[in-house]
Amino acid sequence: MAKKLFITGCNGQLGKAINNLYSQNTDYQLVNTDMGDLDISNIDEVMERIKSEKPDVIINCAAFTAVDACETEIDAAYKANALGPRNLSIAATEVDAKLMHVSTDYVFDGKLRSNPYTEFDQVNPQGMYGKTKLAGENFVKEFAKKHFIVRTAWLYGDGKNFVKTMLKLSESHDEVSVVCDQTGSPTSAKELALSIAALIDTDNYGTFHGTCEGSCNWAEFTQEIFRLKSKNTKVNHITSDQYPSPVKRPEYSVLENYMFKLTTNHTYAHWKDAIKEYLEEN
Repeated sequence: MAKKLFITGCNGQLGKAINNLYSQNTDYQLVNTDMGDLDISNIDEVMERIKSEKPDVIINCAAFTAVDACETEIDAAYKANALGPRNLSIAATEVDAKLMHVSTDYVFDGKLRSNPYTEFDQVNPQGMYGKTKLAGENFVKEFAKKHFIVRTAWLYGDGKNFVKTMLKLSESHDEVSVVCDQTGSPTSAKELALSIAALIDTDNYGTFHGTCEGSCNWAEFTQEIFRLKSKNTKVNHITSDQYPSPVKRPEYSVLENYMFKLTTNHTYAHWKDAIKEYLEEN
């Protein structure tokens, strides 16, 4: 009998990547939900749906990820990023399902450092996005008996993302200005989906970091995208101060996939290989 995977946020970049990965897999039956048909911030709605579906695994891809908007729409951010995971955790335990919850590098302070963050480093979120996502992680730990938390960063896939934005700009601009003082690991939704698949059939519960290997800044990432697509658009390196934003972005958000390396055989692709594959497939 096929195992049932219950996916929230199915129309996001990761939700689509998971659907793509399991599309030909007859061992799994996918139940897809998104904002329109399930309000994860409503405990009664979540309990009713999960008790009715009785999934083996719940994969929570739903989140309020608009970092700037989280600063003003605080209630909405807490509902999506904290209450949603709490409700799914309570429901998962009720039906003895595993819960896979996706979190973020923003749970750290993002201050410049010389080594990547591991799962054992102290969290210290600076903005409301990071604070609400950390609250979600804590609820998952508290209420989901069988849980995985995977923190990722700089995600791109099928949907609106940095890669598509830069390529669109290159069509109408001879040069673009991109910040060069924020360092991270661009991560394809496909790579993240593969790592989730590597965990959910196991009892290897806990918190994991999940990003592509290697690191760069946004300007270097843009240069690599343009190089692979043979674009002649010049990339001007600017500082974050020259690109004003309501929220200070992390200077350094490189995550070390330490728990994956300690406890599994799963490895992530290097970010350069992942972006090459993504551009070839799209």
